[in-house]
Parts: sequence; C-alpha cells; structure tokens
Amino acid sequence: MLGKLATWMRTIGCDVAYDSRLDNKGLIELAEPEERIILTRNTHLIKRKKVRDRSYFIQGDSFQDQLFQIIQRFEIDPYKFFLTRCLRCNLPLIQIEKQEIETKVFPYVYQTQEVFYTCSRCHRIYWPATHKARMIRQLKEILSRGNE
Repeated sequence: MLGKLATWMRTIGCDVAYDSRLDNKGLIELAEPEERIILTRNTHLIKRKKVRDRSYFIQGDSFQDQLFQIIQRFEIDPYKFFLTRCLRCNLPLIQIEKQEIETKVFPYVYQTQEVFYTCSRCHRIYWPATHKARMIRQLKEILSRGNE
C-alpha cells in the first residue's frame, strides 16, 4: 500500500521496514519488538488499541503528498542522509574501492564514476550519477508543496 513511500523514505535515509506481503497481524509483529512507528492508510489498523500510540495515518494519495506529510510530521531533514541506505534491503550503504567493482558494473559506469557504495546484504552497487540529480530535483519539487 505504501511501497513507493517506503522507497522514498529510504532514499532520504530513514530506517524503514516494509513487506507488502504482511497482513495487519504480521505488520504489528514486525513493528513491536523494534518499537517502530507503523505508517498506514488502513483505518481499521490505526484504530487497534495495540498500535494506536505507535501508528500514524497517511492521508495523501500520491507518494509525493505522503512523503511531504512524513517529512513535515517527523521533522526530517531529507538531505542529511540522502542515498545512504539500500533502497531494496534498507541497510546502510558502505563505500567500496573502485577496483572492487570493475567487473560488476558497465564499463562506461566504471570509467565515468569515481565513488561507489554497496549493500552488505544484497550486494547491489550504487554510484552518484545523473539519477541522483533527478531525485534531488524531484525531492525539491515535493518539498515546495509547503510553499503553495
């Protein structure tokens, strides 16, 4: 229900546990031991006593509205930890030496980029290319909603 929001929250450095396969009970069981805040659009879930104090209802329909709502509500600096987490696994990224990934990326990427990061779980490789600039532009557009 909030998969795109979860990805964008990871993009801005938030520690986000997300699994679209979980039902309400599974979601509560995942959140409870780690004392996570449950973000939801499910009105039945938010009314449950067990999660009422640790949940937040997402009102926006688009991920842009949802992300803006979360940034405002929890006073998140969206640039402080921008692109420091794996978008797939949620783990913090680790910088790796360029020569370690030579055979793992396209030759053009290897030749044009100097800084690389990886996820210790899924081993996905990240680098600050043009997509980073596009994401920052998109984030600025989202944040400008507060000025409308």
